[in-house]
Amino acid sequence: MVCPERLGGECLGEIEWVDFLMLSDVMYTANSEGTKEVSQAKQGEKVGEVSYMLNDHACTDHQAKNGDAAFLPIGTAIYAMNDYKPSYRVMAGGKVYEAHSNPNAKTLGDLWDIDGKIAKVSLESGMDGSPIGDFAPEASAVFARDLPQLKLVGFDTIYKDNKPEYGIFLRVHLLDGTSFRMVFYEKANAFTAGAYGTEAMKTVIVGERTRIKKAAGLM
Repeated sequence: MVCPERLGGECLGEIEWVDFLMLSDVMYTANSEGTKEVSQAKQGEKVGEVSYMLNDHACTDHQAKNGDAAFLPIGTAIYAMNDYKPSYRVMAGGKVYEAHSNPNAKTLGDLWDIDGKIAKVSLESGMDGSPIGDFAPEASAVFARDLPQLKLVGFDTIYKDNKPEYGIFLRVHLLDGTSFRMVFYEKANAFTAGAYGTEAMKTVIVGERTRIKKAAGLM
């Protein structure tokens, strides 16, 4: 983000906002990669609307509040998404927004309504995000079982307590055909979502990465 200077109450400089919205104290970010086509059939009841658009109106010192959105115009309706709790996913402006932070969430299962909804896990290239291969069904099952139970500690805590390392790029595919990316750090046994993994998860992630990369001729 480019930090502008202030002069006479105006922002000078260009601000690169993350595509987010805030509702009921939950901060959501847009999932454009894993939900390229959003069917109207997935749209549930209206749960709110945008009351302030930050782009071209706010400076970097703006404190986000309920009703704020980075790029959605004032009055844009926010809807629940069928099959998910609105605390996890909402729809607005033709896009899906997923919970990034929630002050009431203690586990990843509290933050993301994904328990029993994970179809498979796959490995992606850390260079360009291209798919490399899928986890074996039994490995995906271990991942799906443990992920919702992980305690949220925050990425800042993980970053502070561990040395920097290259991440393993994963994509979690849900039963409705949508997906989202996660990055796993092997030495820390941690995810960028702000949670430490279980030993069982670490074993399957490292093992499947080796198997998939060998099969793809990358090792």
